[in-house]
Order: sequence, then structure tokens, then C-alpha cells
Amino acid sequence: MYSIVISNTLTLPIYEQVKNQIRLAIINDELAVGEMLPSIRQLAQDLRISVITTKRAYDELEAEGYITNVQGKGCFVKPKNFEFIREQKLKEIEQHFSDAISCGQLIKIGGVELHEMLEILLKESEDGKCTGN
Repeated sequence: MYSIVISNTLTLPIYEQVKNQIRLAIINDELAVGEMLPSIRQLAQDLRISVITTKRAYDELEAEGYITNVQGKGCFVKPKNFEFIREQKLKEIEQHFSDAISCGQLIKIGGVELHEMLEILLKESEDGKCTGN
């Protein structure tokens, strides 16, 4: 069973924390295809957050193709579309690269140095030294 933990110390909005943790539970098979999620009201009550916050998380999960809302019955986990998930992750990676380039430009780091940094991080990851966080 998965659990959702809300952190007030993160800069990430609460709805994104909820969405990301449910999405990860789906990807990691902690939530099975067809499994019913708690109602918006129940999850909001359990997490002591606003119903609006929970609804936004569910709405975004539905828009991203992870869950479906069956009117009058609830929200259910959809079958995984690995190609869709891969595309989303590629988009995230591109955004991180774009952010790194922008950050590097601020302190006059060029492509060669950024590439070297990436190579080092990849090597550490392959050696098992990097935790992926």
C-alpha cells in the first residue's frame, strides 16, 4: 500500500506533491490497474488538505493519462501507456537540461563544462555512487 506524505518545507505546491506521489505509486505498481483511488473528499480529509487541492491533483493525473474519473463511481488507475510515460519523462529531462543551460549561462559556464559535468554524473550513477535524487 502506498502512502502520501505532505511536506510543508518543500517549495513544491501541495497538489503537485500529491500528484507526484500518486503517479509514482502507479508507475511502481503500488497502485494496480483498475484500482479505485480514495474519493477527493476522503483523501483531502486524510491528508488534512483542501478538497480543491486534491481535486487539482486528480484532474492533472487524469489529464496526464494516469487515472480516469468514472462519473458517480470514482477515480480509477488506468492501464499504463509506457510510450506516453516515456514522452513525459523525456520532456522533463529536456526541461532540466534547459534549466541547467540557463543557470550555466548566468555564471558563464558553456556547453563543454556542462557536458563534462553530465559525464561525471553519469559515471557516478553507473558506478552506483549516485542515488538518483
